[in-house]
Amino acid sequence: MDNILIMVVEDDEILANEIKAFLRKWGYKAENAVDFSNIIADYSRLHPHLILLDINLPYYDGFYWCTKIREMSDIPIIYISSRSDDSDKIRAIVQGGDDYVGKPFNLHVLKAKIEAIIRRTYQYKVKDKIYLDPNTCFDTQTAVLYYQNQEVDLTKSEKKILSKMFSCKGEIVSREELMMELWNTEEYVTDGTLTTMISRLRSKLKSYCHSEIIKTKKGYGYYIE
Repeated sequence: MDNILIMVVEDDEILANEIKAFLRKWGYKAENAVDFSNIIADYSRLHPHLILLDINLPYYDGFYWCTKIREMSDIPIIYISSRSDDSDKIRAIVQGGDDYVGKPFNLHVLKAKIEAIIRRTYQYKVKDKIYLDPNTCFDTQTAVLYYQNQEVDLTKSEKKILSKMFSCKGEIVSREELMMELWNTEEYVTDGTLTTMISRLRSKLKSYCHSEIIKTKKGYGYYIE
């Protein structure tokens, strides 16, 4: 749960802060939307794993923003709304929502729904895939990195590097460990060659995925959060 970020799109500031505080208490990362004229900007800034989305919002309603988000991502969306009409609930699901929770709601019920969707979507959906965010995942069986369901073009050596780093996700991998991993494929790699490989791989990942996937711990090695 520590790596799950939930974006709360709710213009009632008191309720939004209550939800955020509750989720953080249970170990989630949670952030409130701040620009209701451009929810997509907040989405792109936060890279959330799940969105709680109100319907009645300033500027454009939740149906509009759900449609916009669905054009670029299949991230789980749970509607939270005081609208109780069945037509609104049907529209919410038809337009891409994963669930609908009517206000007022019990926060523990909301938490249970969040956990169920997260299990289906991430940890237990495909056990061989490791998700960095809703758009980026690595298949540990095939050593293929996907961004928005498209395969990222990687060399054999780059796949070896990423496989090692994803197998130690959250931990620092030393340069020596990476060099040994590459030597095991009968490819002799010098310290300078590894530096060049990492640099090229970083540039490639940023051009595909628009984010710094490989982090550096100076004097120790590299890691993926």
